[in-house]
Amino acid sequence: MRTYFDKQLQTLNDEMKAMGALCEDAIALAAKALSENSRELAAKVPPISSALDQKERDVEDICLKLLLRQQPVAGDLRQISAALKMITDMERIGDQAEDIAEIVVSMSGCRQEEVELLNSMARSAIRMVTDSVDAYVKQDLELAKQVIAQDDTVDDYFERVKKSLVDIMVKEPDMGSCALDLLMIGKYFERIGDHATNIAEWVIFSVTGEHRSAELSN
Repeated sequence: MRTYFDKQLQTLNDEMKAMGALCEDAIALAAKALSENSRELAAKVPPISSALDQKERDVEDICLKLLLRQQPVAGDLRQISAALKMITDMERIGDQAEDIAEIVVSMSGCRQEEVELLNSMARSAIRMVTDSVDAYVKQDLELAKQVIAQDDTVDDYFERVKKSLVDIMVKEPDMGSCALDLLMIGKYFERIGDHATNIAEWVIFSVTGEHRSAELSN
């Protein structure tokens, strides 16, 4: 019975890794669409978001079957419960990548220098997502803590982006619309970092049984 349970847990881990990879793809594609001002690339993000929705349902199904049929012990129960919480954040990461893509489709006239900081911010957010899912699969407490620390980097990027864009709005009113679009994109990247932090918090719970209140509820 335990051998079958372990196989099911491995299936869960594989699905979590696949879902994490989709999150990475969605963020990276949205960031590339922004960098290249490409509507074609932006149009490829919604299907990835839809795939994340399906993966969320698949993982829920695996978790519920494990809970109902296998009677997991305490450590396994924490791991399964953490997965159920994590997939909500992962699905929302896909939604926010899609939101970024939607802005890219409608925006125009933005200069490349205003986009560079956002690209750096996106790379940091992708790393947080990658590391948070790896931490779950490996049950790596230290890696989860590193993800939480990385959130400061994403927050710092957002403060720099915000200051730069506010200056543009004051000095160049004709760039105001573009600056507002980029500010909203920066906010979405910041929220992606917050979701990755939440995932890392659930990793810590799955290992230790302790959990801070998740900082993002929607």
